[in-house]
Amino acid sequence: MKLLKAGTALFLCCCMLGASAQDGFAYQAGGPISQSAPQSVQESAEQLQQLVAPIALYPDALVAQILAAATYPTEIVEAQKWVQLHRDWTGDKLAKEVDKQSWDPSVKALAQFRVVLDNMNQNLAWTSELGDAYINQPQDVKQAIQTMRQRAQQAGNLKSTGQETVTNNGQTIVIQPASPEVVYVPQYDPWLVYGAPISVFPGWYPYPGLFVDGPGITFGLSFGIGLFAGFGWGWHHWGFDWHGPGRVIYNHNTFISHSTTIVNRNSFRVDRGGFARAANFHGGGFAAHGDFGHGGFSHAAMRSSAFSGFNHGGFARASSFRGSASFGGFHGGGFHGGGGRR
Repeated sequence: MKLLKAGTALFLCCCMLGASAQDGFAYQAGGPISQSAPQSVQESAEQLQQLVAPIALYPDALVAQILAAATYPTEIVEAQKWVQLHRDWTGDKLAKEVDKQSWDPSVKALAQFRVVLDNMNQNLAWTSELGDAYINQPQDVKQAIQTMRQRAQQAGNLKSTGQETVTNNGQTIVIQPASPEVVYVPQYDPWLVYGAPISVFPGWYPYPGLFVDGPGITFGLSFGIGLFAGFGWGWHHWGFDWHGPGRVIYNHNTFISHSTTIVNRNSFRVDRGGFARAANFHGGGFAAHGDFGHGGFSHAAMRSSAFSGFNHGGFARASSFRGSASFGGFHGGGFHGGGGRR
């Protein structure tokens, strides 16, 4: 009788183990982790206004170049180091050597605005978050820039000068260089120039040549753009679609970033293996969202080596209000509207 009971118990245990293993295998092989994609956590209007404050008063084409280049923070680092090594190169020589580099056209364009490139490299967390916001909330970014321009205009700090022209087209404020051959980069305190003071972006540091202590705007640095006009990434190839969906225009087409450092979270799906991937992803980057633990990947394991020492893969405020981070390696190839990657 004891042997019979023992045998029966053993048989029941085996059946239970077999059923559990079968269920577990079915879960791993075919059971989706979630029936819906993880939701993108978006920044508020106030957060975006704070984010664009340092560049909102720049000429439109320069704003376009900065937003596009901000989606390639690793290339910003590369380009800034390269420019530092070739400080003595100017004019045609600089343009020809820049043209040989493998950077995105937007990053090449900023090589002629060295102080802007230096600032983006110095404030890399801000740069990365700016690129992320442009990829994931382009219309909101457009509105934030226009809101800040309106605030600066109402405060009496944004008006036409000998360096730039400011025009109102309905609710849209357009800023253009006064001369077609020279671009002046305005200098101002981004936390005071808009009237009522706004909070400083966390970890943001003013860069000499772009920052002025006080509520107004001055112009000191000028950049001749004639020598760069003959290259496909030069000044006149860039613009901003203020009346459309809020997109950077490159060579008369919508600029499309193929960066694998900044991920478009609006096109996420969860596949059967439990890995979050972007549907339009090119080249092997990953994204992690809040407490997304089903896949078993930690943020640290997915962080690109390009951001070693750079908190949470590119978002300075991820821990405070977003709960998501973007990770990836260096960019792959691809094509942009009107121009090709090399």
